[in-house]
Amino acid sequence: MPEENYVWLEKKELLDFEELALLVDAFCAAGVKRVRITGGEPLVRRDLHALVALLAKRDLEDLALTSNGLLLAEQVEALARAGLGRLTVSLDTLRPDRFEALTRRDQLAEVLAGIEAARRAGLGEGLKLDAVVLRGFNDDELVDLLGYAAEVGAELRFIEYMDVGGATRWSQDAVVSRAEMLAILAERLGTPVEPIGGRGSAPAERFRLPDGRVFGIIASTTTPFCASCDRSRVTADGMWFHCLYATRGIDLRSLVRGGATLEDLTSHIAKHWRARADRGAEMRANLAAREPLVPISALRRDPHLEMHTRGG
Repeated sequence: MPEENYVWLEKKELLDFEELALLVDAFCAAGVKRVRITGGEPLVRRDLHALVALLAKRDLEDLALTSNGLLLAEQVEALARAGLGRLTVSLDTLRPDRFEALTRRDQLAEVLAGIEAARRAGLGEGLKLDAVVLRGFNDDELVDLLGYAAEVGAELRFIEYMDVGGATRWSQDAVVSRAEMLAILAERLGTPVEPIGGRGSAPAERFRLPDGRVFGIIASTTTPFCASCDRSRVTADGMWFHCLYATRGIDLRSLVRGGATLEDLTSHIAKHWRARADRGAEMRANLAAREPLVPISALRRDPHLEMHTRGG
């Protein structure tokens, strides 16, 4: 969770759904085929199903949403009816005490209920669960999390702890690396873990257990994949970031509200994408002394530096 007393984006600066849909049209015209609605927590945006319905009309290969699951049970049927294609739910622990310590909320039951509601609503196909692994906190739950994922028919993705945005308490000592995760699983399951090839530009490397279960590991911290990354993020107020580690974005809201045409926006996006040179994770991995990317003081001055703002 973000630090307390951080700065919110100004409500008047947030793009409305039609403006967001126009940006999606421009990105699609520039070659984008897959869109994910994320956050922070996207379900706090009022009537989010209306945005999903707008985007579902676009010619997309994939329309997905990432949620912390707290509000999922009450909204998932509307999201499914609106045309949402896939769902990812963040789930770092199955223990209520740990969940409360991590999120400052005693609401693990609500998240699990949301996952069940998603399955009933028809969003079980392609369901993913994301778990950030922290040393000394939940690194003893890898097998349990895999078991739960199998129970609900989801693919679990373990994520290395990243030193981005609001991770102001990040330390290298808390990172459980991809290699360590695989070693822990092999030891506790008593069986080798088989890598699955064909990763392409996807952030997760995928692995298969002898019983057929498949899971992924996103190892941005110790094994960066900047060279193959093809993702970028647009904040709710129209700032475009090429990289999670970028400290500056490109203002698209001014163009949208300044009367730019679809062709203008598409050309602007294509020009900046061709010129990108972001290698944030690789640069951070090569630091001799690695500390959190952004101090608390900077986060309170600029909310765009928070991961809950740009879609971590």
